[in-house]
Amino acid sequence: MTGDLSGADFRLSATRRVGWGFVTLYGLAYLGAILVLLAPVLVTLALKVNALVGIERAPASLGLVAGLGSLVALVGNPLFGRLSDRTTSRFGMRRPWMIIGLVGGSLGVLVVAAAPSIPVVLVGWCSAQAGFSALQAATVAVLPDQVPTEQRGLVSGVLGVCLPIASVTGTFLVQLFTGDQLGMFLIPCAIGGAFILLFAVTLDDRRLDAADRPIWSIRELAETFYLSPRTSPDFAWAFTSRFLFVLAYAFLATYQAYYLLERINSAEAEVPYRIFVGTLLQAAAIIVASIVGGRLSDRTGRRKIFVVGASVVYGLALFVIAVATTFDGYLVGMAIGGLGFGLYLAVDLALVVDVLPEPSRAKNLGVFNIAAALPFAVAPTIAPAILAAGSGSYSVLYAFAGVCAFIGALAILPVKRVR
Repeated sequence: MTGDLSGADFRLSATRRVGWGFVTLYGLAYLGAILVLLAPVLVTLALKVNALVGIERAPASLGLVAGLGSLVALVGNPLFGRLSDRTTSRFGMRRPWMIIGLVGGSLGVLVVAAAPSIPVVLVGWCSAQAGFSALQAATVAVLPDQVPTEQRGLVSGVLGVCLPIASVTGTFLVQLFTGDQLGMFLIPCAIGGAFILLFAVTLDDRRLDAADRPIWSIRELAETFYLSPRTSPDFAWAFTSRFLFVLAYAFLATYQAYYLLERINSAEAEVPYRIFVGTLLQAAAIIVASIVGGRLSDRTGRRKIFVVGASVVYGLALFVIAVATTFDGYLVGMAIGGLGFGLYLAVDLALVVDVLPEPSRAKNLGVFNIAAALPFAVAPTIAPAILAAGSGSYSVLYAFAGVCAFIGALAILPVKRVR
């Protein structure tokens, strides 16, 4: 697919329906892009930090590493989205950034795996976040590039299924290699990377002529990280809703290992397996809710009600986890959370693409991706303070997360361009 980045060209190219071959390969690449990042986030990064500094200092040290790494992603997502929009390579606009991001991010993960101290972990994780931001910005931009409006709910639902599959795959691989730090970190990168490379090689990527490339300026660079709420209010409300929803998830994902150690009294050797079981149960619920929710959204032409309902259900799940005192209680919360998360993933991206301002959609998607990156900087930054205020209670932390999800449901109600 070729042409410039004007709105007219986008609308023309995006009217072609995509087949299941494309959807399958795109889904695998999207899964791979999640897998390479999520496996460390869910399990290995926390355990690495704990092994270096001990459980008493681990929450603060993890907050430093995860927070600064997420700030790198916060800048990287819109920046690499903008660079992708401007790329005139003969290999296409998105493909080069997929490959560069995969290689750079994987090297960063290798540094983390071999790190002898927290400062080295920090350098490695920031490098990984920079590389994977380039990968994800380019991969997400394929959706508005290639998929027409009437198929976006379906494709968004398929992409939503990729998150639970990647979560289960990552936690399964990690628990298989418990005790082998290199294997725990690098095997998910190898498998996810293979999916990404397969899609990158087969993608009929868009190409941009050098004459059509926008002029680079300081103002344009600043706009890479900002979109006016006054001129795009629907986009701003959708951004706020996603930020709050992902913030709720970020609290759970970042501190899940320490919750199991402290609240549920799990042995450290049990943590990878228990996270895998909880993730597997959650994934089953996500898959069902995502597929059903995506199709219902397309058929009814409605997005908002599904996003609101998903946020409420996810908030309730976090309250269940907050009051749980046993592993079984934790599993119940994870299952309920899967229903809310699946429904949210099925519809949210389709809603966002529907309200996305034109032109430069990849850039604007990059701005929107800040709503997914910023919570992972905010959550570990404020979590130590919340834990301190709650006398170290993870129940207080996850109750706070549940409130964030509820407020996220309210934030989507003012959106007007989408029903």
